[in-house]
Amino acid sequence: MRDKLFRSDLYYRLKVFPITTPPLRERPDDIPIPARHFTRKYADQMGRHIDKIPAETMRALVDWRWPGNVRELENFIELAVILSVGPILRAPISEIRDADRAPEGSSTLEQVEREHILRVIRSTNGVVTNAATRLGLHRTTLNAVMRKLGISRKDFQAFLASSLLLIARDYYLRGLQEWREPDLFGLR
Repeated sequence: MRDKLFRSDLYYRLKVFPITTPPLRERPDDIPIPARHFTRKYADQMGRHIDKIPAETMRALVDWRWPGNVRELENFIELAVILSVGPILRAPISEIRDADRAPEGSSTLEQVEREHILRVIRSTNGVVTNAATRLGLHRTTLNAVMRKLGISRKDFQAFLASSLLLIARDYYLRGLQEWREPDLFGLR
């Protein structure tokens, strides 16, 4: 409004006829549509051809309650495309199935917070800056929380090493001659 791009009364004019969109958890039958869209989008961005989502994966996507709504679904599909080799989407459905279980009665808030942060860091391939963005935190705040919770790089390096192996296998299977180690930590 300061730049005179919007009228000052625009909000009130739009508020006359409110449009509400229910969250994904209230409309599970709609989940296959954005799942296919995000699969195509990220496969195209990564130069891959993924044309099938297995029924088991789709069932898991529909059953999950998606507390992060469409953004969480998009991030999950992006991770699945990264981990997939070949024309079939290989999603880490154990991640959402395990997350679906309620935390044990003995779990503390710190334990739940620690697991959530680790899961987000793994989904960003160890890039703490991207994880902080997804969590809605500043990078320095996330680093402080990680120190407080005792999270170090070794807690997610095994996951990253297996991701590197998958990427190397993908290069090998495609017959690519040039191998460049991906910048998983955003250091380059």
